[in-house]
Amino acid sequence: MKIRVERDSLADAVAWSARTLPNRPSLPVLAGLVVEAAADAVSLSGFDYEVSTRATLDADVETAGKTLVSGRLLSDIARSLPAQPVLISLEGNRAIITCGRTSFTLPTLPIEDYPALPDMPDSSGTVDAGIFGHAVTQVAVAAGRDDTLPTLTGIRVEVDGSSIVLAATDRYRLAVREIEWAPSDSKVHAELLVPAKTLADTAKSLSGGSNVSLSLPPEGERLMGFEGDNRRTTTRLLDGEFPKYRSLLPNESSTHATVDTASLIEAVKRVALVAERNTPVRLTFAHSELALRAGAGDDAKAEESLEASIEGDDIEIAFNPGYLLDGLAAINAAQAQFAFTQATRPAVMVGVTDNAPIPAYQYLLMPVRLTG
Repeated sequence: MKIRVERDSLADAVAWSARTLPNRPSLPVLAGLVVEAAADAVSLSGFDYEVSTRATLDADVETAGKTLVSGRLLSDIARSLPAQPVLISLEGNRAIITCGRTSFTLPTLPIEDYPALPDMPDSSGTVDAGIFGHAVTQVAVAAGRDDTLPTLTGIRVEVDGSSIVLAATDRYRLAVREIEWAPSDSKVHAELLVPAKTLADTAKSLSGGSNVSLSLPPEGERLMGFEGDNRRTTTRLLDGEFPKYRSLLPNESSTHATVDTASLIEAVKRVALVAERNTPVRLTFAHSELALRAGAGDDAKAEESLEASIEGDDIEIAFNPGYLLDGLAAINAAQAQFAFTQATRPAVMVGVTDNAPIPAYQYLLMPVRLTG
C-alpha cells in the first residue's frame, strides 16, 4: 500500500473514526483502525462489536492495500503533522508515515484477526443534518449515565411517517423533541432505543453536512445506521422497555411563568454558589417577579429576583440547579416558559419566541421536596 493524502483531511477522518474506539478493548485488535486504499480513495474504519465507524477521503493511491494500526496513536500522529501532504506506505509489518521532514514508523496489528464490519442497512430516508444534531443534543442532556440502568442510557427514537420524536430520561428530568424528516416510505413506523452517547456523538459529528441518511433496522434486526459527508456509523440498539414518558407530561397547568432565559441562567449560577451538594435552589413566582433563594440556617445564603410574566396561581418550587441549568441551555430560546401544576409535581419548560411557545421541545423537571 502506498498513498498520498492531504494532512487536514487525514487528521479529521482519523479523529472521527477513532472516537468510538474502546479504552479497554476485549481484544487488542479492536484498538486498531483499518486503513484501506483502493481506486482514488482511502477509508478508515473502526469496530468494537457494538459501534462501527467508517470515514472515506480522496487520496492519490499508487498501490492499493489494507492494514491495521493503533487508532489512538494514528490519531495523535495525524493531528501533530505539519501542514503538508502525507505519504503512507506499507513495508512488511510496518506502516511508514512521512510528512515533510517528519517520519513515523508504526507496527501493524494482525488484520486477519479483525472482525468484519457490519453491513449498513438500506437508507430509510434523510433528515437535515443541523436540525438532527441540535435535536439530539437537546434530548441527550436528560439521558441517564448509570450503566446499572442501561435502558435509561438510551434515547427513544419514535418514527411515524414524516415525524421523528426523540425522548430521554434519567428519572429526574425528561427531554422530548419532535422533528420532521423525509422518509423513503411515508408509512414507515419504528420504535427504537439508541445508546445516547453514540447517537449524540454521531449527530454532532455529522451536523456540518447538509443531510444525514438514517438507516432503520429491518424487522427482527438490532442495527441502526447513520451516514453523511462520506462518513458512516452503525450501532447496536439497546434492549429493554423505555418508560411510558407521555403520561408524565401534564395535560393542563395552574400557573404559567415566562422569564428571560439568559438572565435566569446567570441568576441560577450565582445563587447556586452557596448551594451545597444536592441542595436545591428555591424559585418563588409571585407578583410579576421570580425570587431565587439558596442556603438556609447558619450556612451561606443567597437571594436574587428577576422580572417575570406570571399567569395563574403563585407558586414556590425547588429544583436541582444543575438540572435546571441544563434545561435552560437546551431550550435555546430568548425566553423560557414554565408550566406548573403543584409544587410537588413536575414542571415543564419550553422556549418562547415572538411571544409564542415552541412546543417541539419540552423539558420536564422533577421538583425537590421543600423542607422548612
